[in-house]
Amino acid sequence: MAQKPSIPKGTRDFSPVEMLRRKYIFSTIEQVFQKYGFLPLETPAMENLDTLTGKYGEEGDRLIFKVLKRGAELDRALEDLSKGFAE
Repeated sequence: MAQKPSIPKGTRDFSPVEMLRRKYIFSTIEQVFQKYGFLPLETPAMENLDTLTGKYGEEGDRLIFKVLKRGAELDRALEDLSKGFAE
C-alpha cells in the first residue's frame, strides 16, 4: 500500500481561506508598522547547522529540522557498499 505524503513535524498547511485571512492580518500589521517608521526586514528560513547547535541545549538541538545535501545518504550507502565489494 502506498504511503500517504506528510509534512514535517511542527509545520502545517494553510487552506486558501486561511491564507487570505493571514495575508489580511499581516498586511494590516505591516501598514501600522510602516506608519510609525519601521522598515521591513526578512531573515532566512534556513541557517547553517553549526550556527544553531549547542546554543539552546540538548532539547533545542532536537527541535532542529536538518536538511541534508541531496543524495548525501545515498552516496554514503553506495560508498559503504563499494568498500564491501573491494574486500
